[in-house]
Amino acid sequence: MTEKETAEKEMTEKETAAFEQSILERFLRYVRIDTQSDIHGTDKPTTPGQWELLHIIEEELKQIGINDLELTEHGYLIARLPSTLPEGKVAPVIGFMAHVDTAGDMSGKNVNPNVIDNYDGRDIPLGSTWVLSPSDNPEMLKYVGDTLITTDGSTLLGADDKAGAAQIMAAAEYFMQHPELEHGAVELIFTPDEETGTGMDLFPVEKLKSRCCYTMDGSERGHVEAECFNAAKVDITFTGVMYHLGSARGRLVNAVTMASSFIAMLPRTESPEATDGRYGYYCPLEISGTAESAKVTIYLRDFEFDQITRRRKALESMAEALEALYPGGQVTLSYKLQYLNMREHIAADPLVMQKLDEAAANLDIPLHHEIIRGGTDGARLCEKGIPAPNIFTGGHNYHSRYEWAALSVMTEAALMIRELILLWGKEQ
Repeated sequence: MTEKETAEKEMTEKETAAFEQSILERFLRYVRIDTQSDIHGTDKPTTPGQWELLHIIEEELKQIGINDLELTEHGYLIARLPSTLPEGKVAPVIGFMAHVDTAGDMSGKNVNPNVIDNYDGRDIPLGSTWVLSPSDNPEMLKYVGDTLITTDGSTLLGADDKAGAAQIMAAAEYFMQHPELEHGAVELIFTPDEETGTGMDLFPVEKLKSRCCYTMDGSERGHVEAECFNAAKVDITFTGVMYHLGSARGRLVNAVTMASSFIAMLPRTESPEATDGRYGYYCPLEISGTAESAKVTIYLRDFEFDQITRRRKALESMAEALEALYPGGQVTLSYKLQYLNMREHIAADPLVMQKLDEAAANLDIPLHHEIIRGGTDGARLCEKGIPAPNIFTGGHNYHSRYEWAALSVMTEAALMIRELILLWGKEQ
């Protein structure tokens, strides 16, 4: 093995320590910025905090020497790590993607991360009220002696997906510091509003040259995903007939009552709390309104699209039945497809997952091929013609006050980026 091949195979202990520290510092810096997206927002990005983080990452890219970059008017930051291959050699361009927003399920304002060095396996207090315990989170015991990052109990942490953003940035900095390592061009992509399901609506895919893109938006160590839900949203409007309540007998049609009756008609065996694995569901996510007009938003999820179609037809039948039960009332449905299962798109280019398996084997990371009971920006990118499987980032308990991340796994995820870049660089 030549000296160059050895350099590509392993990082020194000092380099690995610096790599890990870079990831940690970036992550702690990023999570302190409130980037919660707004599901009802109409601006793109939907919140100003996302712009703040995008501008910070943009400046950091310039600081490490990457000048081929663009931040679009809709908040898509695309940068390119230049090829270091000898003249005349060309490798496929690949990409790595992370989203900058956090979910609205738990506050992301004033995040105060707690860094626990040399974790001892005991309960971790989250402020004065909550506790992160191995009894509820047995995965924690795998990381005794490791560095864990938790919340203070008052907010989420934001590893979804600021861990991914920190890993991509640390890897980019590493390659800029090591121009002797041969690799092809790499596109680095940071997106807004992933948590709203609309983050890729305006994505300028024509700007990309990538053959494939690895989304850094997974969770536990070794978990990779090449399949996700098909997803649709159904907004249902209930229009009642309003009269003074004192003279309502036989005339009032209450839209709130109609909406609640509709939700009660949904099969409880096909709900998020009653399903797992490959079973899909209906999920009533929001309800609002008055006796005259009410609105319900229902999410449909399934790995097979024919099951989405079945549920859509069931909702239409339920709407007809409800109108019969409430004469004079009206029910209207508005259907929107949100994203599709990325399975077929990724399977069409087998080398994408082969390289992922090879990278993990080189790093002695056992992979677990999972399905996502949800979706990522990668699913939307697949629809646009670029296969984009999902890679673990080291986080747990996303969207909650109990969120935590293991630094060693965050570092391994970044090493996966490094290994994939080197492997694809040999594909000439």
